Amino acid sequence: MQTKTIFALGFAAALALPVVAVAQSAQTKATVDSAKSAGIVGEQADGFLGFVTAAADPAIKAAVAETNAGRAQLYSQAAAKNGVTPAAAGAAAYTGVVQAKLHPGDYFRPAGGGWTRK
Repeated sequence: MQTKTIFALGFAAALALPVVAVAQSAQTKATVDSAKSAGIVGEQADGFLGFVTAAADPAIKAAVAETNAGRAQLYSQAAAKNGVTPAAAGAAAYTGVVQAKLHPGDYFRPAGGGWTRK
């Protein structure tokens, strides 16, 4: 992939991620943020949220599903605009946007790795 394409993809994702956050309900965002702080949910290298622990209540599962659905839509749109796959768009968003927004104590899972606490 060319550097220009990677930059364009990262830029498109950076602009669009706040739109997804706004599209979420305040309750969904609060639930996800709380689950992240509790170490239940973390960010994955594919650009989606994942479960750090196996046990999660239905409200957390629903909030993660809603957030991931919004991200999937965003990555599909960014991919179509940049001529890449949605998977590449999600990975670029993680690398270019999500990693920079991780807070101390948040969990993340790099490609091919296990859950790590920042």
